[in-house]
Amino acid sequence: MPDATGLELIAQELGDQVIGTTHFRGQAALHVRPETIRDVLYALRAKGYTFMASVHGVDYFPEEPRLGVQYELLDMKEVDRIAVKLRVPIEAPAVPSVTPDWPTADHQEREIYDMFGVLFDGHPDHRRILMPEDYEGHPQRRDFPMGGEPVIFTNNERTLPGWWK
Repeated sequence: MPDATGLELIAQELGDQVIGTTHFRGQAALHVRPETIRDVLYALRAKGYTFMASVHGVDYFPEEPRLGVQYELLDMKEVDRIAVKLRVPIEAPAVPSVTPDWPTADHQEREIYDMFGVLFDGHPDHRRILMPEDYEGHPQRRDFPMGGEPVIFTNNERTLPGWWK
């Protein structure tokens, strides 16, 4: 990963798309505006970060903007890693999809939508991936009720009277 100085040089090259940087415990991160994510990732790809290792959702409850998306990129030649982070408010949780440029983000964006409720504008298949389509809510949000809900299994139910004896 770039050292602190290298991270600041990358941020300077990207200009006003970057709103901040973090270099903590050897992890380099760029904080960007949501609407610039595709341009930032394109510029990083040109610098050698050609492998998108993962995309994560984050809930910063009770802070605002509350919901975050984090992209982990790798430079396989230099064995280098950088994170790109953005945050969106709970009232308008929309981010441009990077799936057209990074196909590996397809299922990960769907998972973030499903678990956190972040909408990815331009995603080719924007639907739930882990929860049923009619499920209400987003289970990974920090204000989601704890304790879950009862699960009723009927496939092993016995139909004979007194089967429990």
